[in-house]
Amino acid sequence: MDDIDRRLIALLQRDATQPYAALGAAVGLSAGAAHERVRKLREQGVIRATTVDVDPAALDRGVLAFVLVDSTAWMGDRAEDFAAVPEIQEAHVIAGSASVLVKVRTATTEHLQDVLRRLYAIDGVSGTQATVVLETFFERPPDAGENRGGPVSRPS
Repeated sequence: MDDIDRRLIALLQRDATQPYAALGAAVGLSAGAAHERVRKLREQGVIRATTVDVDPAALDRGVLAFVLVDSTAWMGDRAEDFAAVPEIQEAHVIAGSASVLVKVRTATTEHLQDVLRRLYAIDGVSGTQATVVLETFFERPPDAGENRGGPVSRPS
């Protein structure tokens, strides 16, 4: 992956609906060349999906919590159990005193409490510690390399 690929990814992360002509013009390529590069990035698994960023509150998921999950057993083989809880947006096996970190979105704190009950039903889960988010300053996608601290050359 080169600087042009990284710039294409950054542009797509800002607005994935841009036409290939606009993408190409922004990085100094033809529309066809930009399309081919994006196709290859998809084939290689660099671009995993094209999604829509929706306001969670509009979908009645205004309560955001991060939950540390303690366990009495290795949780690395429990991915399907965590994925079966639809309110969990992300689940990560972590190092430290807890075993798993999950990102949960619910409508209410009572609904969050129900999710915590369902987490306890997963074999090996021995405890949870939920941190409810009061305000989100920002969320951003992974940096495609445009902001690595040094200048990035751009076509004139």
